Amino acid sequence: MAEVIPSGQSLGARIIGIDLRQPLSAADRALILTSLGRHGAVCFPKQSLEPAQQKEFASRFGSLEVNVAASGYTAPGHPEVMILSNIVENGKALGLADAGQDWHTDMSYSKTIAYLNVLFALRVPVRNGVSLGRTEFLDMCRAWDDLPVDLKAAVEGRTATHDFNKFWLEMLKRPGTQRKPLTPEQRAKKPPVSHPIVLEHPISGRKALYCNVGYVTSIDGMAKAESDRILERIFAHQLQDKYKWAHLWTEGDVLVWDNIWTMHNAIADYRADEPRMMRRCQVMADWVFTPEARAAAKAA
Repeated sequence: MAEVIPSGQSLGARIIGIDLRQPLSAADRALILTSLGRHGAVCFPKQSLEPAQQKEFASRFGSLEVNVAASGYTAPGHPEVMILSNIVENGKALGLADAGQDWHTDMSYSKTIAYLNVLFALRVPVRNGVSLGRTEFLDMCRAWDDLPVDLKAAVEGRTATHDFNKFWLEMLKRPGTQRKPLTPEQRAKKPPVSHPIVLEHPISGRKALYCNVGYVTSIDGMAKAESDRILERIFAHQLQDKYKWAHLWTEGDVLVWDNIWTMHNAIADYRADEPRMMRRCQVMADWVFTPEARAAAKAA
């Protein structure tokens, strides 16, 4: 019997009693949907997944992205399963480093935004008995609820431009990065896109501030100076500690988080000789906004 154990904060819960290697029942999918709608991020501890099993689980919640920058860093035969790692063997990186990227919301730069990240911990660095490489989250539903009235009036009903290259250029500045500038072909696949600054969550019905510092470059139809001023205030508001929750990893964890109402940041507090390896599937928000998804969640 599955059990949901909330973190006690506005984000985060653990779900025990579901083996993700097995086909997901309608009841378990409904429980996961409603738990994500209430907690934003859920952890399934003590899992043991092959890439095909991880992909099968993730695909129950939407179509899976093949990342434009993941070439060479995916599980063999599974381009939808990206490998994130700091491990280097025989001079070759086994995965793309993901820590130290600063705050962002995955795939907000895509025409179809992301719904879920499904991250499976294969190797977790531990020092002096303490897990390293935690992933931090910010609650963008609470951030919207608390947004000053004048800022709500300035942004509600408006859209903002999200650009993949903004984030990528910042990553190229990091010491020791494995990344290379995006090719013209990669840029063409992910041109700048616009999304509403305020989204209504399809499961919970709550409003979320969908305007992350990693990818947003401007508020559409607004003079640059005014746009910059408002975005500076929004970003400062979002990054307050009161909206923060952190997941401390253990090997075997499968962490699923909702990109519609969270921003996240992987903390690089471990050394190159302290191995970290994760497998990731990115679930797009093509199914979750459908009546079928809302009906599935109500079945819980």
